[in-house]
Amino acid sequence: MRIGELAGVVGVTTRAVRHYHHLGLLPEPERRANGYREYGLRHAVVLARIRRLTELGLGLAEVRDVLADDAGKDLVEVLTELDEDLARQEEALRERRARLRTLLDAEGGVPAEGPVSPELAALFAGTAHLSDSPMAAKDREIIAFLETAMPAGDRERLVSSVGEALGSPGALARAGEAYALLDALVDAEPDDPRVAEAARALADCIPTTLFPGAGELDPHDNVLRAFYDDLAPAQAEAVRRALRILTEERR
Repeated sequence: MRIGELAGVVGVTTRAVRHYHHLGLLPEPERRANGYREYGLRHAVVLARIRRLTELGLGLAEVRDVLADDAGKDLVEVLTELDEDLARQEEALRERRARLRTLLDAEGGVPAEGPVSPELAALFAGTAHLSDSPMAAKDREIIAFLETAMPAGDRERLVSSVGEALGSPGALARAGEAYALLDALVDAEPDDPRVAEAARALADCIPTTLFPGAGELDPHDNVLRAFYDDLAPAQAEAVRRALRILTEERR
């Protein structure tokens, strides 16, 4: 058989056959006097085995191990490991699909900030009426970022604290007022007298459980610095003052 005939019989491409030669998986056949390779039944058997193993999900390095002299023992071991790996992948896929279904079925749909936990998505849905505020949109973005970046325990505390704050009487109205004050500072200077009012309003909206220790309000924190850089100067100053208020009140 010529290379094209061999590839056609086994159901692979001639390029794949040459690649297996290059990797040493398929022995090179003898060349006839006219220079053409002549493949025999043994080549077809080995090539068919390579195809079956790769279709099972084995990498070519694993296929090489299976094709070694002690192939019988290695094949059982490799296939067992492959089966266990596929089982783990199936479980991970089931968990991912369950999370996706929870997001898709959530009231209010997937938030603009992207996939977040179902608990945070529910909180965002409850504040959808504030989405016209640019500052509220930034706030939601930073909360979504923190939920992703924080360790699991801190993420739960974050969502719980935000939920507790938003669930208190008059919380949404206070948040709306604070966002309006901050939005009004977009073209102001840091020494604008309205900065103090906005800072006080913002501090009153931040739940006491969110920053239980003064050390967590480090002004040199990289996340805070990046957040400040994304704000107008007067807005950043209002946030700094709000955090200082929280630090002083919780000492």
